[in-house]
Amino acid sequence: MIDLLVIGAGITGLVAALRAAEHGQRVKVIAKGMGAQHWTAGTIDVLGYLGVDRQPVKAPWSTLAQLAEDHPYHLIEREPARAALAWFQTVMERCGLGYSGAAGEHNLLLPSPAGAWRPAFLAPAAQAGGEADKERPMLIVGLEGMRDFYPHFIVRNLHASGQPARAATLPWGVVSEVRDRNTVQLAALLDESTAQQRLISALKLVVQPGERIGMPAILGLHRHGDVLAALQRELGCTVFEIPTLPPSVPGMRLTAALRHELERYGVRVEVGMEAIGFHAQAGVIEWVATETSARPLRHRATAYLLATGGVLGGAFASDADGRFWETIFDLPLTVPQDRRRWFRPRFLDAQGQPAFRGGVSVDSSFQPIGADGRPLYANLWAAGGVLAHSDPILERSLEGIAIVTGVAAAEATVREKTIERVRNDKMNP
Repeated sequence: MIDLLVIGAGITGLVAALRAAEHGQRVKVIAKGMGAQHWTAGTIDVLGYLGVDRQPVKAPWSTLAQLAEDHPYHLIEREPARAALAWFQTVMERCGLGYSGAAGEHNLLLPSPAGAWRPAFLAPAAQAGGEADKERPMLIVGLEGMRDFYPHFIVRNLHASGQPARAATLPWGVVSEVRDRNTVQLAALLDESTAQQRLISALKLVVQPGERIGMPAILGLHRHGDVLAALQRELGCTVFEIPTLPPSVPGMRLTAALRHELERYGVRVEVGMEAIGFHAQAGVIEWVATETSARPLRHRATAYLLATGGVLGGAFASDADGRFWETIFDLPLTVPQDRRRWFRPRFLDAQGQPAFRGGVSVDSSFQPIGADGRPLYANLWAAGGVLAHSDPILERSLEGIAIVTGVAAAEATVREKTIERVRNDKMNP
């Protein structure tokens, strides 16, 4: 029997599984789908905005104290939280996806696909080169006819913020001979040296001395590090990526890197496994069932970690009668059981929507608790977007919460197993 069953294959689940595996645990991951990283920019946001007026946060670590006392960040001491992100950087460096941040632990300001500045605490090397800097002009380059990436529009907005920049458009055929290609397909094409050389030759004709080149995030899919290095070496300047609308190539690279690391530890990630139920005896979960074409498949483990995300990840469901519930273990949620209180009248309300702040309450060990504050099950933990009292998308803390709480919950399961082993040793000397 495995030691830990992680339910969810987003960044929370993959990070938690990897951390537990590093501690020698036998781990398996099951999930309905691939998680949210295919939809996000691939950066790591700790805290980007604060308060109702959404003030941009410059230094996340010094600002965390201003969050509500029940925010997930307050479940962890500052140093272990920082250590979790440092560990993540080490893992990514080993995978060839070096992540870095600004000096002094401030947020980076990076260009969005619209040319607006977006805060990020850590960014892959390919995006960090696009940091706001009025002394370093940008050349924003797109492909003629490419959907959802418009260099002149981006440049106009960068100019409005005081960033020197200009735009250029290259012929589509520089990268692909086939017209209808999405960003993932274009990135895969640029894994090939011939496509890289065509792109390098075209960029040499438009770049000017002193400029750094910003491109859509298509610089390689499986050989991204080699592609980026080749462009910067041949062009003699900084080349950076700007994330596009989904599917997210940087997010796919991040997911692939984590899964590759899990393979090194023998951890299986089984996608297409939708958890539909469980069985518990005397407060201990004995198995979790996933749906199949025949009868449900039972997965048994010593410990279970819930990392299924929030409302948008399908972790919660609701009905017209006003009930809001967690879909696997039917854990109590902080969401009001009155549908009139789920949403505010304005869709883009500055305070966000109450339904998105609701979730599972946990103790300091990340075990789901009931109204009495006691763990509901002795061998169940939860982390990431499933936790209550934050709105990670609104405050730009999605990946930070995922990594910090995922690592903390995984380490809590390891500690619990160690304690159990010591108890058994004492009872059976």
